[in-house]
Amino acid sequence: MFSLNQLSPTITDMIRFDHSHVMVTFHQYTKDKSPTVKKALADTICTALEIHATLEEEVFYPVMRELDKGEPFVHKAEPEHNDMRRMIAELRRISASDPRHDKVLLELMRDVIHHVADEETTLLPQAETLMSKARLAELGSQMTKRRMELIAPKAGKLAKSHAVGFSGSTTAVVVGVASALFALRTLVKKPGGESANTKSWTSANSMPHGS
Repeated sequence: MFSLNQLSPTITDMIRFDHSHVMVTFHQYTKDKSPTVKKALADTICTALEIHATLEEEVFYPVMRELDKGEPFVHKAEPEHNDMRRMIAELRRISASDPRHDKVLLELMRDVIHHVADEETTLLPQAETLMSKARLAELGSQMTKRRMELIAPKAGKLAKSHAVGFSGSTTAVVVGVASALFALRTLVKKPGGESANTKSWTSANSMPHGS
């Protein structure tokens, strides 16, 4: 029987999109930016990483551990997330005018880049081998619903940080379009109140990195 879950972006594509979004934001962070812009960009990065880590830990990793108990990365992924959380907490305590802010942000992103490389070259392809497209889309739908629950209480702060961090950047247009596509997929309702999805999600994954 046909399910609208089949129109959902797959969980692996959603994870790749999250990675791209964080990297686009990081590429806007330069040492010559004002402390206000630096703090806004750092807040955007930190919140995005926190939400992304929670989604993976609640929706994706448990499934992968069941499917492939011998895959080493899935067992070290959560400890890596916890290391990132410690750096995020430190970054939030530091003023953006303090030189240490740049140092901690760059250290955080080095760890993120390493984590992303492992995930995109090992775990995501493995998931796409072990699971059908329908199952990946079902998990993508679950991740979308949980994402909106996590974002809802932070929506105002996220919008403000994004507006300040990307002010004057053409990248803001690209990120805004990608975010609009995501919101459209989530907010269009099917009968019965569940989220319906459009077919435009895949275009968001072609988002360029840079301003």
